[in-house]
Order: sequence, then structure tokens, then C-alpha cells
Amino acid sequence: MKISILFLCSLAIIGSCKTQTEDLNLGETAIVFENANVIDVRSGKNENLHVVVDGQLIDRLIPAGKHFDWGAAKVVDAGGKYLLPGLAEMHAHIPDRDWDDPLIAETLFLYLANGVTTIRGMLGQPEHLPLREKASSQEILSPRIFTSSPSLNGTTVRTPAEAREKVTAYANEGYDFLKLHPGIRKHVFDTLAKTAGELGIPYAGHVSNLVGIRHALANGYRTVDHIDGFLEGLVPEDAGVNPTENGFFGFNFTDLAERSNIEALVALSKENKVWVVPTQALFDRWFSPIPSSELAGEPEMKYMSKATRTNWIESKKNLTERGDFDAEKWQRFQEIRYQLIRSLQKEGQGLLLGSDAPQVFNVPGFSIHHELQGMLDAGLDPLEAIQIGTINPATFFGGNFGEIKKGMEADMILLQENPINDLEHLKNPLGVMVRGQWIDQNTIQKKLASIADKYE
Repeated sequence: MKISILFLCSLAIIGSCKTQTEDLNLGETAIVFENANVIDVRSGKNENLHVVVDGQLIDRLIPAGKHFDWGAAKVVDAGGKYLLPGLAEMHAHIPDRDWDDPLIAETLFLYLANGVTTIRGMLGQPEHLPLREKASSQEILSPRIFTSSPSLNGTTVRTPAEAREKVTAYANEGYDFLKLHPGIRKHVFDTLAKTAGELGIPYAGHVSNLVGIRHALANGYRTVDHIDGFLEGLVPEDAGVNPTENGFFGFNFTDLAERSNIEALVALSKENKVWVVPTQALFDRWFSPIPSSELAGEPEMKYMSKATRTNWIESKKNLTERGDFDAEKWQRFQEIRYQLIRSLQKEGQGLLLGSDAPQVFNVPGFSIHHELQGMLDAGLDPLEAIQIGTINPATFFGGNFGEIKKGMEADMILLQENPINDLEHLKNPLGVMVRGQWIDQNTIQKKLASIADKYE
């Protein structure tokens, strides 16, 4: 009798296991990340799930534990691994080349290889408009692209009439936003801002020193990049400074800045819903005491041409290695920037992750890791640093990405370890998915090696 009971129990268990297996009838277009630890970038917690992607979208999230017949779907074994939404590089640059130029493909791939699935191009050209559409239709392998207009600056818009003409033209041509550079006079800026508002095209970038940060914040900037103008805004009016003598992003006014003014300035950014893109990597690398020889020797530099590396070395030497660069003053300058970063994140509209690449010693994609470290150095925690590269950009654009949820566009990074514990785990991903296109680690490494061989 005991044997019969045991036998029947065994059959019951086997039958139970069979009922756990479900056939989802997935087609060949589907990809399944099986048993992934899916990170919720709002809470920092993770949950063991099967993530089903079909086409460009996340089709469903299924609690792990049951057995499934995935049909014809491609299955990625994500057991014990972590899935994070793709990152956004909110101050990117794209070469001024035709969309099918090899350098364009290389640059876009360097972003993708580091988990960057969205880029905001900050110096647009006519060639970038068809490139954006090719990326959108997935004719090329690329992050999602938002592109600025060509530069509006003190040379290109010298009068209100020129401002109206250029803004109108760029809006009609279909650029996502206007890129502002230094040198714009205040009355010209006012016409630019008015025309942009009438046409519904946002603007972002630098703050001209004749415009000033307070006027900029109160008049429609979508983002202020580099924290430009904020340090100058901390200088009391009775200091009597000449705003055109501010130096590199306000460096000359470092010891005149009153930090007690930070709270009011940050509150103004929040009141006017102006996001800030710190590009702290620029100030940790290009404008810093680190020798150019040290930066030029970093492994990621092999993905840049010799001519580019030479230009970067010379640029850094001219900025910080010749003359009387004051490293102690630079440290005080950094501390002010760190305080601004913390305050803008916690009390302002918020931060957006952006490193300014390719720029001096900022290799596309790789520089986002330097920017993340800069956010930690400024006092943000790892989850906050990840949020400014995921949910904040999605909120900024009103986009259907930035989280791993059903119905969202499938931008994901597969990682060996949890980046919430250590952002170093974001480096060398096991694979990257951009709007449903899966790039495994082997493909990433082969392509990176081919780029390095080209510039050897």
C-alpha cells in the first residue's frame, strides 16, 4: 500500500510539472530574456522575470518559476544576470558626415557598445536629419536620435532679424530643438526666444554671458548644458565684474562666487522647468590637472584616430598644461560645481546624463562611465546616477522608454552584476538591445576590435 501511494504521488508531481509548462506560441521575431533580474529604476529593486520582446516593444513580463515553451523565439539565458534600461547620452555629438559614412557607423556603435540607446545630438547639421530617420526606421544600427539645429551664436545670429530668419528656417526643416552657443546678445536672444516660442521649437545649450543665467532660466531654456552660467550667477552684483571675463565656464569668478545664492538660483530653474546636463566629465578630464599623457594612454583611446588623439592632447595642453593653471583654484571650482549638481538634482527640475562626446578625451559611449563617476563624486548615489540616464530623459522627451515595462520600447542592457551595487558593473555589458535589436557581447567585442585595428 505504501508503495502504491508513493507511486501515485510521484505521478501527481509529474503531472503537476507538466501543467506548469505553457506554450506561448511565440514567433521568430520574438526574443526572450529568461530568468532575468529586472531592475526597477524607480525603486532600485529587482525582480526575477522572463522578459518577452516582440518587434520594437516589450511584449510581456512573466514571473519566473513556471516552465514555458517559447516556440520559435530566440532565447537569451539571463539566469543570475541583470537587465537595466538603456542609457541616454544627453550631450552627444555626431560627425558632420553623410549618413552612410563609416565614421558615422563607428560613432553610433561606440555609443551602443556602452549601453547608450538614446542620444541627443548637440550640434546638428542637415545630414543628421536623414540619419535620424534612418535610425528611427532601423535601416541602420543606431541609438534613438534627437538632433539639434546648427549652432546659433554671436556670429550666426548678430541681429534680431537674423535670429527670426534662422529660427524659422530650422523649425521648418524639422530639427528637434535649437542649439545655442555663446556670444548671443541679450536683445537678439529675446527675439530668438520669442520666435521659438511662437513656432513651438525648444532651445538648449550654452548661456551667453551677456544674457545671464537668470534671464535664460526665466525665458524658456529647455536645458542648460555644462551648468553654464550658474557659477557666474553666484557672483554678487556689487562685485562689479565684467561678464565677458568669466573664463572657462566661470572659472575666473570662482573665488567671487557666493554659495549662499545657490538655493535661489536652483529654485528659479525648478520654477521654469529647466533641466540641467552637467557634462562633468569635461571638467574632470579636459579642464583638470590630469596630464594629457595619462588620458591619452587610456585603453578606450584606441577607438579614436591618431589625428583625433593628437588634437585632444594639444587642446588639453593649451588649456591646462601651459601658462599658470591653478590646480588649487580648480579644486574650489569643482566643489562649487559639485554643490550645484547636488542641489539641482534634489531641489531643481532635475539632471540629465550627458558627457559631451566626442570631446577632448571623451570617447563616445565610454565617456558616459566617466560622467556617472562624476555624479558619484558630486554626492549622488548609484540609483540617482542611473535615473538621470534613464527615467529622467524619458520624462524630458515624453518618450516610451527608460524603464522595463510591458508596452515600452525595448532598450535594455544585460549585465553580469547589479549596477545599483557598483556602477562599474555597467562596463562591458553582456549584450545591448536597442528597440528590439539584440547585440550580443561577442558581436560587440568583434566590432570594437575592428574599430581599434583601423586606428592602430
